[in-house]
Amino acid sequence: MPKVELAGAGKTFVTRDRAVEALQPIDLGVEAHEFVALVGPSGCGKSTILNLIAGLLAPSAGAVRYDGHAVEGVNRHVGYMTQKDTLLPWRTAADNIRIALELKSHAVSRSEANDRVAQMIALVGLGGFERHYPAELSGGMRKRVALARTLIYEPETLLMDEPFGALDAQLKLLMLDQLQELTRQRRMTVVFVTHDLGEAITLADRVVVFSARPGRIRTIRRIELPRPRDVFRIRFAEDFAHLHEALWDELKDEVARGTEV
Repeated sequence: MPKVELAGAGKTFVTRDRAVEALQPIDLGVEAHEFVALVGPSGCGKSTILNLIAGLLAPSAGAVRYDGHAVEGVNRHVGYMTQKDTLLPWRTAADNIRIALELKSHAVSRSEANDRVAQMIALVGLGGFERHYPAELSGGMRKRVALARTLIYEPETLLMDEPFGALDAQLKLLMLDQLQELTRQRRMTVVFVTHDLGEAITLADRVVVFSARPGRIRTIRRIELPRPRDVFRIRFAEDFAHLHEALWDELKDEVARGTEV
């Protein structure tokens, strides 16, 4: 049984004057501990898929299941990291991380919360910045706070919507390396949305390429590159280049279609 399953799941948004089909009905399963990357043109329904898995949207067609059970309402088994870090500016880094525990359905003692926040800060390499406010942190540090806040309540599955898109190339590589190690240590299932084919190949077990809107699955490619992967050097490998070329051949026409007016 897949950890996450979309069975004929599609989504149409209805406005006052028209209906917009964002995602055609698709079939996609994600196995436990698997890292799956979704790539495709803007507006093809990638973020919609994350929202369906998270239970923030209901499918217009088909079903979305988690561990075999229909997702109905907010899915509390997943952690969701969006493009924006959404840190609260009046809370320190430690207190921004702590908020995930404050919102849990069952109480966490102050001492346990303090211990878990300290562990998270050490895990994402933010020691010494616990009492800094978001405005006092670099972009990469803010992303680390957001990642720690997502991980602290120990979700089984991590949903990530272009979380590092705004970072410069060097900092992005550091964050990809850290993400790879954290998800390996915790044996997490990950569904990762990106526009960057190189990012997808570097991280994923499988890459799912989507068509332009309304999105449909164009191809799924298994990434056989050995793990652990050196995110700093893997892009120079011949196998990486072949995978990138093959996936771009599938994607380039869809990107062109997605820009048509």
